[in-house]
Amino acid sequence: MRSVSGLLAHVDHDGSVVVQVGGVGLGIAVSAQTLAALPHAGEAVSLQTHLAVREDALDLYGFATPAERELFAAFIGVSGVGPRSALALCGLDSPEALRHAIATGDAGHLQRAPGVGKRTAERLVVELRDRVGAFATAASPAGRVPVAARAGGGGIGAVADAREGLVALGFTPDEAAYALRDAPGDLDAAALVRHGLAALRKP
Repeated sequence: MRSVSGLLAHVDHDGSVVVQVGGVGLGIAVSAQTLAALPHAGEAVSLQTHLAVREDALDLYGFATPAERELFAAFIGVSGVGPRSALALCGLDSPEALRHAIATGDAGHLQRAPGVGKRTAERLVVELRDRVGAFATAASPAGRVPVAARAGGGGIGAVADAREGLVALGFTPDEAAYALRDAPGDLDAAALVRHGLAALRKP
């Protein structure tokens, strides 16, 4: 589940967006950096994504660039750093500036992120300096998030829309069809996507 492409349906300045993929509206939490790079509502958008699986929820996080997504994944791998704190860190500065702060041991810079205290910032530097700080990062394209090659289309019926939504989340068409094979017939497209994701989580 590496990316989502569709129409930017809605933007909340609390750090969440809705991307319309077929007939499904996907709620995605984004960083301040990504929020500032988004196109206008109604335009096509493509986001790099990370799906966080919890016992009672599936949370989708979106990023303007692969570099930002990689940093997010590194941050949540550090003890005591959850997805919300990692997203706040990603929104603090560009991926290049964050890597530089880690490489130079600038825990004070990381501490500026909401919810990140002194000990957590120091732990981030210690644990990620060798892994993240030393990486050479290619410059990210400036400006808006890349426009998707195709805007959200749409199949006929909720099942078709849900299948398209699952494919947009990175699953193959066969996986999407398999996940929806036993879905109740009275669910709307969004509920069918949740059903399919739950089915795909099972071993």
